[in-house]
Amino acid sequence: MTFPSPQTVPFVDLTWQHAPLQEAIQGVINAVITQGDFVLGQALADFEASFAAACGTQFGVGVGCGTDAIALGLIACGMAPGDEVILPANTFVATLMGVLRAGATPVFVDCDRTTALIDLAAAERAITPRTRAIVPVHLYGQMVSPQGLLALADLYQLMIFEDAAQAHLAQREGYTAGGIGLGAAFSFYPSKNLGAMGDGGMVVTPDQQVAKMARSLRNYGATSKYHHTEPQGTNSRLDTLQAAVLNVKLPHLPGWNQARYAIAQHYDRRLAPLAAHGIVPMHNAAGPGHIYHLYVVRVTRPLSRAYLQAQLTAAGVQTGIHYPMPCHLQPAFSRLGYGPGRFPAAEALSQEILSLPIYPGMTAGQVDYVVDAMVEAVGQPSTFAMQDLQPIPILSTP
Repeated sequence: MTFPSPQTVPFVDLTWQHAPLQEAIQGVINAVITQGDFVLGQALADFEASFAAACGTQFGVGVGCGTDAIALGLIACGMAPGDEVILPANTFVATLMGVLRAGATPVFVDCDRTTALIDLAAAERAITPRTRAIVPVHLYGQMVSPQGLLALADLYQLMIFEDAAQAHLAQREGYTAGGIGLGAAFSFYPSKNLGAMGDGGMVVTPDQQVAKMARSLRNYGATSKYHHTEPQGTNSRLDTLQAAVLNVKLPHLPGWNQARYAIAQHYDRRLAPLAAHGIVPMHNAAGPGHIYHLYVVRVTRPLSRAYLQAQLTAAGVQTGIHYPMPCHLQPAFSRLGYGPGRFPAAEALSQEILSLPIYPGMTAGQVDYVVDAMVEAVGQPSTFAMQDLQPIPILSTP
């Protein structure tokens, strides 16, 4: 195939979502400037309430970033030194750092190789008398089975604290991400499905006391001004300006998520014939509840991931790897005592996974271009699987 020149398919393009909202965003920024409540202001309180409600829970506590949401959320939920917390090995290091900052002992388990989600059977085998909690990571925008989580938690009296940093309004089995356990952590990093214009995070919870503790922890451990009761307190508050921007975006999020799902379906149809050549999309077990923060494929033998990624780069297609090294093999955490071979599925996936471009506003033509470049890399005819394809809808949003 001859590649169009010049053509680039970026990994993420936020222009499409920001351009139509520019006037509204500028308006709320001006309102905060006029009000002058830049820290713990009214726009933050409004967004906390709106986002918690969207997640199907009662309370939201805005913090400085997703990592702080995990750490402070776990502390607020009662984690203490000596408590064991189960988490998947194949997550971003922030999950592990949050557990460690909470003073708990991380216990890694393997993942399901087809979905990359935590293996709940492996989690059950890892439970000891010291196990206090499980942190399921709703990876790539797909939720871990709520029914499976709740059954496990009920059987062993475990606390569920969700890492929903990639799962804004994801759904499965009648639940929304953030609405399963005692607490959940979200990130509003700019490239997330709901992204700020800088860092930001939130703890959501159905428990008033957990919310009260999280509010204290984010504000120097203070219950009132200059009255500090929590030694683990820190300065981690979601800026009022960022909350105001996020509140403008929040009503559009369901439509953006639907657009991502439509793009993923188009990828699935076009990539289906490539399974025989070693390119297999991660399995979607949640149907339309999967919000596809990332669209990830496995690149298996005989195809080389490095070769495929290089060919895509040469064609102007940006890609990513999420993540190239499981947490248990990160040098900074060798003291935890895990070595190579301990979690074979996580380790195998780290060598196979490749994230393709996906974002609201991506066109069917761009998806076809990405797939055609992949077809070219494996040496197959570039016109297969084009019949009966429907265009990706451009969804209207409020």
